[in-house]
Amino acid sequence: VQLQASGGGLVQPGGSLRLSCAASGFTLDDYSIGWFRQAPGKEREGVSCITSSDGSTYYADSVKGRFTISRDNAKNTVYLQMNSLKPEDTAVYYCAANPMGIASIEPYEYDYWGQGTQVTVSS
Repeated sequence: VQLQASGGGLVQPGGSLRLSCAASGFTLDDYSIGWFRQAPGKEREGVSCITSSDGSTYYADSVKGRFTISRDNAKNTVYLQMNSLKPEDTAVYYCAANPMGIASIEPYEYDYWGQGTQVTVSS
């Protein structure tokens, strides 16, 4: 099970980025996929997840209305579209997988993690 996160970068406040989480070695839609982030000096926090069962989506309050998670089964990839970015969104973003189909954005619920991608929101 391998996950590859990409798409991070430097963006101005109010801008947008789309992160990708590509899976290899397993079929991504058999797993719940979560996005998490960790800012310097802070604990890792959940951002969003999409479940394996029915594709339900969940968001942290801090990103509701600005971020959208989606899944492309043909490409075995999950995306996180991030709009109206704020400086406080600056962090390393990670994707992770859980085989139990859970609906959770708690990091401890996830078994497989990709490497992070840096998102910096700054003018």
